Amino acid sequence: MADKNKRRRADADSDNRPFKSKLKPDAVILQTLKTLKSSAAASKTLTLSDVGLSSTCREVADLPIDEVQSEIESLAYRIASSILSGEGFSFSVPSRSAANQLYVSELDRIVLKDKSSVRNFGNVSTVRKATITLRILQLVHQLCTSNIHVTKRDLFYTDVKLFQDQTQSDGVLDDISCIVGCTRSSLNVVAAEKGVVVGRLMFSDNGDMIDCTKMGMGGKAIPPNIDRVGDMQSDALYILLVEKDAAFMRLSEDRFYNRFPCIIVTAKGQPDVATRLFLRKMKMELNLPVLALVDSDPYGLKILSVYGCGSKNMSYDSGNLTTPDIKWLGIRPSDLDKYKIPEQCRLPMTEQDIKTGKDLLEEDFVKKNPAWVEELNLMVKTKQKAEIQALSSFGFQYLSEVYLPLKLQEQDWL
Repeated sequence: MADKNKRRRADADSDNRPFKSKLKPDAVILQTLKTLKSSAAASKTLTLSDVGLSSTCREVADLPIDEVQSEIESLAYRIASSILSGEGFSFSVPSRSAANQLYVSELDRIVLKDKSSVRNFGNVSTVRKATITLRILQLVHQLCTSNIHVTKRDLFYTDVKLFQDQTQSDGVLDDISCIVGCTRSSLNVVAAEKGVVVGRLMFSDNGDMIDCTKMGMGGKAIPPNIDRVGDMQSDALYILLVEKDAAFMRLSEDRFYNRFPCIIVTAKGQPDVATRLFLRKMKMELNLPVLALVDSDPYGLKILSVYGCGSKNMSYDSGNLTTPDIKWLGIRPSDLDKYKIPEQCRLPMTEQDIKTGKDLLEEDFVKKNPAWVEELNLMVKTKQKAEIQALSSFGFQYLSEVYLPLKLQEQDWL
């Protein structure tokens, strides 16, 4: 225990670290976190039906394997009947274009409206896409029959000459989720492992109990098959969502989750489906608040918005993939001056960065939150950005020893 405390305070002996003197005893901060947890447990998640949009917007459901198989077989029967009657065949595919997306402020997420397009095998402009759709339906049915899972990459390599590029097979796979009316994970096609979790969490992974406090500094890889995750148990007070792997490793090695009981999770950059599903499952089953730590740049906020509001590409499944009420803890544009981040640790925004920031200001999910608008305006005005690692200029453990504890103490989240 003495060695652990010594490691946690390795660079805490320096008296010149900004704002360290403002920190109150851990017991005071823990009480603040307990209050935060109590308020999160009382919140209710709304659905499309609650806001009267179930008839004008579409949403997929997590279907059992036999129902997915039955839906595909029914679709195949209709196609065969159409061909035998001399009419050829076509697919009615829900449109996933930007024009068919809707941000619902009451739900605080993006949903898919009910517009569809026809993918006709007898039309030269859509014949190839219709062929790919039929081929992937066949492969998914094969997976359901065998009751096995494969990755999106495996699926692509079953017919490289037809698919040509994985983005094409991936896109049609999302179309099939919409056609069948099920989540992508219900199709038994998963993405490769990417996200990791560490901290005060135990769960079963396909029957094996996993203790995330004993996973070392690298953490436990988040299982790609969310249906095999169950029996979640935790004494954490909150979930800390981290954008970058480097910050995750710092907090993990410092055992930050023991000092301020939490579960730390990261997708190592852009959010993948497995991490988004896992985060939502933790939030809903454990009734824990979620605090997000991302870079102070437009892309950090975009990553945060994907977790909270969903991505336009997968808006058809936003009900399963989004985690409601994520708090933006840091690093925020106003933190750069507030915490006196040195000028040499700040980066100038590129023209593309500024454009992305201005585009975000036009998004409804940003406009809904005046505090987000204020922070984004400050970022665009100063034309400065900073990564989480900029805090290391005050010491490698400044993130875990000063910045985060002070943020939690002051309840400084949006």
